Amino acid sequence: MAQKKESFFWTSYSDLMTSLFFVMLVLFILVIVLLHKRMEATEAQLEEIKKVEQSTKDLSKGDYFTYRPDYKKYVLNIQVRYPSGVSDLNEIISEDKERQLESLAQAGKEIKNFLDNHKDYQYVLIIEGQASRDMYPLNYELSYQRALSLMKFWMEERDINFGKNCEILISGSGDGKLDTHSMRETQEVENQRFLIHILPKNVFETTINEDGQ
Repeated sequence: MAQKKESFFWTSYSDLMTSLFFVMLVLFILVIVLLHKRMEATEAQLEEIKKVEQSTKDLSKGDYFTYRPDYKKYVLNIQVRYPSGVSDLNEIISEDKERQLESLAQAGKEIKNFLDNHKDYQYVLIIEGQASRDMYPLNYELSYQRALSLMKFWMEERDINFGKNCEILISGSGDGKLDTHSMRETQEVENQRFLIHILPKNVFETTINEDGQ
């Protein structure tokens, strides 16, 4: 009787271990398949990111913007000069104000053309104003107002519509007195300018999805 019980025990134990082995094998295969699919998805996402990032370089092919890789920003090549404390774009100091305003309008149209040519992607367009350091106490507020004035000039005075694939933000980085690590030039007068950020939203969404947040 004892021999039969022992034989039954080892038979059951063998069946149990065999079942566990097959369960572990199925789980192992499932993990491998999932990892493979995840790698394929990641490679596709990386390729998409490269395409979107490459598309932003098209803006620097025109006449109005220069890309600064050290700051990852586009600088508007049209240098503007303002009286101290002034934000109205129509009051800029220029020997040929109409020509300069027309150049600013063409720069806006170049952004619009870029967005129209890349409708498959979503972008964040940031118009950043800057101010040169002087005795005016509200240069941070002033730099924002200058960027807002440029945006109003494009949209209201020149009727430039940047389309639905673009979220627009207005910002001002002031005169550099606060240590915000914003892009500055040695010659203060050169800091009276506009900086343009075109950020692909697709990259943000991919990063968020990968992090699971």
